Amino acid sequence: MDLSTNYVGLRLKNPIIVASSGLTENLKNMKKVEENGAGALVVKSLFEEEVCRVSPTPRFEIISRTMGPLRSQTLYSFEQASPFSPEEYFKEVSKALSILSIPVIPSINCITNEGWLKYSKMAQEINAPALELNVSCPHASISFRGQDVDDTIINTAKLVRENVDIPLIVKLPMQLSSPLAVAKELERIGINGIVMFNRLTGLDIDLEKEKPIMHGGYAGHGGPWALNYTLRWISTSSPHLNISISASGGVGSGDDIVKYIMVGADAVQVCSIIYLMGYEIISSLLNGVKRFMENKGYTSLEDFRGKVSGKAILGNYEIDRRHYLKAQIDENLCNACGICKKVCIYDAPIPKDGKYFITELCDGCGLCPKLCPQKAITMVKR
Repeated sequence: MDLSTNYVGLRLKNPIIVASSGLTENLKNMKKVEENGAGALVVKSLFEEEVCRVSPTPRFEIISRTMGPLRSQTLYSFEQASPFSPEEYFKEVSKALSILSIPVIPSINCITNEGWLKYSKMAQEINAPALELNVSCPHASISFRGQDVDDTIINTAKLVRENVDIPLIVKLPMQLSSPLAVAKELERIGINGIVMFNRLTGLDIDLEKEKPIMHGGYAGHGGPWALNYTLRWISTSSPHLNISISASGGVGSGDDIVKYIMVGADAVQVCSIIYLMGYEIISSLLNGVKRFMENKGYTSLEDFRGKVSGKAILGNYEIDRRHYLKAQIDENLCNACGICKKVCIYDAPIPKDGKYFITELCDGCGLCPKLCPQKAITMVKR
């Protein structure tokens, strides 16, 4: 079974890239990435803004929220940039390049043209295999400074492209007017790859203290919820791009990596799940990918890359809108809890003989089967 993939001209042994974070902050941690089987890593970003090189404590929170019976979690963090100076940073990257066998990709986040030029040239001088331009960090980047985000990103990438020759990757934010249009323009100016997408910046509040939690400011937030947005945009973009795409956001299992490959990603960046489970989770993620491929009889990622993208996604005028299904309750499983009646806006469920029964008022929306605690409801043909 071949898990290898091509990313901005680099041959990776598998599609997992450990994303820029504390997980890749120094050589010690970068060794853990390689030892646990990742295909590549992006070094924790070097920021031009020096205040961002010091992280406060604490800087991580896990936010749990409820919505009725549903539960969700967010990894909320204010982990800052690499603590290194530019000289220390590229010295550390250079050491990693000489010791590790997997691609080591530095990452820079600047706020001035001079900074972008200086740091990108330093990356080129140490023969970095590629360089990630972190234009979208939720803590401090050019995407969060009240300017035209699309043009700011494109102009910055163009400036760097015109001054260095190594492969360039732009890590995009979610808040773009048209992610595909921005990606196409980046391709046109010679950028080699994109990352879809960085985390968003957010806020949570301590109601007792009546102030922001943790460090008192905004923070980045990510988690399983981020997967669907990223899948949506890679599936739309991948058929129209000839540059590499790295998916980023919400990976919690090997199945999630498979989904990203299936919409057309060349590689998948992973971060939050490693913070929560340790570097050892990398091998479990890879095993999940292998299990899927074995079950399907696939021998390489190319067998299913992009299979669910472009025309495989139905448009508004292609969707089958017939109401040919309805809900049906198995009376042997129904315990008459009445949840189906409470949530039905069509008033289709009615009590009968100590159970519930679905009438012809059912519109076939499909919600009650998802909420029935007894799993007594299925969708059947009318």
